[in-house]
Amino acid sequence: MPSARPPVAPPPRLMLEGVDESVKAARDHAREFVRYHLPDIGPCHTDDVVLVVSELVTNGIRYGTEPGDFVLLALDADERRTRVEVHDAARRRPRRRPESAERERGRGLFIVDALATWGIAERPMGKYVWAEVRTE
Repeated sequence: MPSARPPVAPPPRLMLEGVDESVKAARDHAREFVRYHLPDIGPCHTDDVVLVVSELVTNGIRYGTEPGDFVLLALDADERRTRVEVHDAARRRPRRRPESAERERGRGLFIVDALATWGIAERPMGKYVWAEVRTE
């Protein structure tokens, strides 16, 4: 007999290994989270959130972890905005790098700037970078 249980909500927090493959898991989780919590939102908002998650998790892994470390992705959504937080163990703050035609990296925070309001906060053992993508 089929179950009549409602679908289970994706958890608001996801612990990710500090490896490049975790970025895809973070994107997939963010997409599922937004679709569940904001089912009537357009695909542009979901795509923007997924891109912000991708950039922040990539930075967290690349610059905020050592081998064996983890990052924490925390998400929250309501009718006004989706909030993304990426927690890592490093105290070093992210910074925008000067534009360069030769360098293929270093554009992530410019992308986040274009899509969201964001900032940095310290925590006892590291920091977290937060971003809020408006639903408008």
